[in-house]
Amino acid sequence: MNAKASVPMSSVRFLLEAVKAKGHCIPTLLESLDIDPSFIDKNDTFPAYEYGMLYQKIIWLEQDESFAMLSGGKMPNGTFRMMCLCIIHARSLSKALYRCSDFFEVCRSPTIKPVLIKKGRYALVTFAPVDIIANDFTEDMMANEPIEKIRTTMSIWHHFISWLIGRRLVLKAAYFMANRPSDVEYYKTLFQSEVKFSQHANALVFPATYLDMPIVQTEETLRGFLKTAPYQLLVMVENDNSLKSQVMALIGKDFSRELPSADEVASTLNMSVSTLRRRLSDESTSYQQIKDECRKEAAITYMNVPRLSINDIASLMGFDEPSAFFRSFKKWTGMTPGEYRKSEQYVRFEKSLNERISN
Repeated sequence: MNAKASVPMSSVRFLLEAVKAKGHCIPTLLESLDIDPSFIDKNDTFPAYEYGMLYQKIIWLEQDESFAMLSGGKMPNGTFRMMCLCIIHARSLSKALYRCSDFFEVCRSPTIKPVLIKKGRYALVTFAPVDIIANDFTEDMMANEPIEKIRTTMSIWHHFISWLIGRRLVLKAAYFMANRPSDVEYYKTLFQSEVKFSQHANALVFPATYLDMPIVQTEETLRGFLKTAPYQLLVMVENDNSLKSQVMALIGKDFSRELPSADEVASTLNMSVSTLRRRLSDESTSYQQIKDECRKEAAITYMNVPRLSINDIASLMGFDEPSAFFRSFKKWTGMTPGEYRKSEQYVRFEKSLNERISN
């Protein structure tokens, strides 16, 4: 499990309040996932993988893949998979996003859809009512949504778009209709961009050049992606403003494609590669160390998912041959994948996971 990736405890509390409002017993839910309620009371952050498991359980309970997100209606389980299958063969990001919007129109269950808008050198993804209710919709309806719901929705779409193109979508800004919250720094860390509040719309703003990028994912990579969902759409970098965290954000969590070079990362961060290396050295790390750390954490996260075979994991990690993954995993952990899955650590994790699923 990636123990470093975390979400703020406010996100967990918001999710639990939403579940409670639906009539579910919170103590019973937490007990089924072996989560100690006192941990939630005493800490400011929550492990991202555990948050993903909690979210997954709630989605199953509610039979709603858009639970606690901006949708305006239920999205039955399986909807996200069908949307992905509808868009994954699009020739470019812009065409994929237009198809997303069309899918929400046809789906009919949600009443709010994502919308792509081009404005000169920049583009933005925002949200609007589906056509059938557009005349009855007012901006106040969107403005009154809890900011935690908007933040989760925009973060998930940001990560999803990044996964589609195989690289982090570097934002110019993230706009929120809500008033400025107290934890602004977390928003800046999460979106790695300028963040503005009291805006006319909730939107992700980014250079329009991204729209011409091809969709690099396939039905095969989608299968592996869905097996770990929603972890890859929720996971975040360490909650600080260090350069290391910024680099980790640019590397992302999709290791099925070639990772950006140090030169590319430095260019994105508007610095020379020598400055990047010097500043990372000041933080007692290096670009290669960060890449290795990210790979190791991702590999262990995938190894902790029993339904993923070793071949599945090798593919998700970008290895053409499982044997190459075997060698790398042993280098990272001191154990082969098979030895890891026989280890006491994994056996405990699998037992806990099976208990969660059965409950």
